[in-house]
Amino acid sequence: MSYRSALNDEKELLRQVADGDERAFTRLFDHYHQRLGIHIYRITRSEEIAEELVHDVFLKLWLNRELLSGIDNFAVYLFVVSKNAALNALKKIASEKLKFTGLDDVAESPAEQPDDYRYVLIDEAIDQLPPQQRQVYMLSRHQRLSYYEIAFQMGISRETVKKYLQIATASIVSYIGKSVKMSPLLVVKLFF
Repeated sequence: MSYRSALNDEKELLRQVADGDERAFTRLFDHYHQRLGIHIYRITRSEEIAEELVHDVFLKLWLNRELLSGIDNFAVYLFVVSKNAALNALKKIASEKLKFTGLDDVAESPAEQPDDYRYVLIDEAIDQLPPQQRQVYMLSRHQRLSYYEIAFQMGISRETVKKYLQIATASIVSYIGKSVKMSPLLVVKLFF
């Protein structure tokens, strides 16, 4: 069952919320909050953070409710917003941990290095990738092709493109993390 089918007329519900209907908002919250919590938990691995972010996301939705009637696929919108909120929360936590442990000066040093240093590390990491993963990564990140365009050009499925890109990105982050001796989250924060 899709998320949309469970709410009879989601577009109408969103219009009602946009008009300030608190009962409609409660229906929307009741329908999505548990799935959203699971989604955020998968990213943060923290029930406490997931619960807090679910409430933050819905609070922001309510505060900006007039924009809801213009959303075509609310489920996708909601999950993208929550993913961004979760990643921002993780970045904030990592930054706070660095300051608390006194490692912020050490961890900032790669970012303070000339851009050449950062690019050399990224290039080295890309060079370590298997040929097809490297090609997918380069087509996606440097030529800005879509999954579909890459799949068509390489003669592979869109899902394979997606998987190769995920694996390639994880490998690059891991390589850089080992090179500069820092956690993957910090690598993402400082290098990407």
